[in-house]
Amino acid sequence: MDSPSANQPDGMERRGTGGWDSVLETEAYHVTPGGEWRSELWRVAVTQFNQAADLLGLGADARARLLEPRRALVANFPIRRDSGEMQSLTGYRVQHTFALGPTKGGVRYAPGVSLGECAALALWMSLKCALLGLPFGGAKGGVRCDPNRLSPAEMERITRRFASELVPVIGPDQDIPAPDMATGEQEMSWFMDTYSQHVGHPTPGIVTGKPIVLGGTEGRKAATGLGATICAEAMMGRLGRDIATSRVTIQGFGNVGSVIAKELYERGATVVALCDVTGGIVNPEGIDVDEALSWVAENRFLRGFPGGAEATRGGMLETPCDVLVPAALECQITAENASRLDCGLIVEAANGPTTPEADEILAERGIPIVPDLLANAGGVTVSYFEWAQDQQRYSWQAEEITARLRSHLEAAMERIAEAADRFDVGWRKAGQAVAIARVAEAARLRSVYP
Repeated sequence: MDSPSANQPDGMERRGTGGWDSVLETEAYHVTPGGEWRSELWRVAVTQFNQAADLLGLGADARARLLEPRRALVANFPIRRDSGEMQSLTGYRVQHTFALGPTKGGVRYAPGVSLGECAALALWMSLKCALLGLPFGGAKGGVRCDPNRLSPAEMERITRRFASELVPVIGPDQDIPAPDMATGEQEMSWFMDTYSQHVGHPTPGIVTGKPIVLGGTEGRKAATGLGATICAEAMMGRLGRDIATSRVTIQGFGNVGSVIAKELYERGATVVALCDVTGGIVNPEGIDVDEALSWVAENRFLRGFPGGAEATRGGMLETPCDVLVPAALECQITAENASRLDCGLIVEAANGPTTPEADEILAERGIPIVPDLLANAGGVTVSYFEWAQDQQRYSWQAEEITARLRSHLEAAMERIAEAADRFDVGWRKAGQAVAIARVAEAARLRSVYP
């Protein structure tokens, strides 16, 4: 008698695991969906996603389709140091979803860059774009290195080599990188030129955050910080408070934090604490932000700035203030320190600065949060404007960029406020629910191919 066909159920049962039983039982080979990018930041992102998905009653099929990233690339590549030494580096690019359009997200250089970090940030970028009504999915990438120990020539070699590794998976209608931690206009210029050399023609739309002369846009460099400032000012107004009389703590004094400090300082706010990677400065009487900016321009870091007492990066978060702005790293507000924060409002200018456990503590204490999904969205919003201008070969004026940014942020804030009232939840869950619902609807309408 013929044996059952291998493509029939009984044949599959007889075939079993093909002798892989003992291998699959070992922990090293037991990789569940998402196991490749399992990390603390991914855990935070998944927890937040599922909490919002529960509000929507999102089914298992939709969760499976929307939660895991669509694509991930890991590239190991060599670069030549100025000393002549060869060094191997690892770079990543994660593309979360194409349901709403091409993917969009930054490129960062930092010692802690990992696949798990990029996966979490790509998921958040998808939701950020959906909340703001932008025609993008989320992406994130970077190279694991210490940019503070690299010369400009080494930075150029890393950027160009990494860009060449990404050429098969990026494009102005496929995936558009942008600046992030330790990258800026110069790195985007190198990135654009490398891609353009590969395809044989100038392609300004391949990246955003470029210099204006190469197709950049007015206001992009300050967009994330300005967006967070707009959100802080609007939220204080909703709470019946005046930003001009507020006391502000800002963790981070780089591309984002320095803009927020400057903008709030000019609006009359008193900045009582600042920090960067070298440490913090606290002055209850107020820090002169202009002097701090001048000090950093001359000395690169806040270390040694005489405008206040020294504090640790973590300790300065507990400085009494009206508005706390985490504008640096992920997972800075945790279950360990959430109960000690002394603030009236948190504006998340960084990605993922608050863990789910800290969220619960802050909710119990009645401290409202403007979530990163909104407060950090100024950068990608103005990046969208830049990309649209590159596509049209037409530029807008700075005043129009600022007006459009404010309009997008205020509209997103109204969506969150309405959802928060409807679901009777905090702004983070409400914002994620709005975003997930939009991505889920797009995925449902596109269905599954084939």
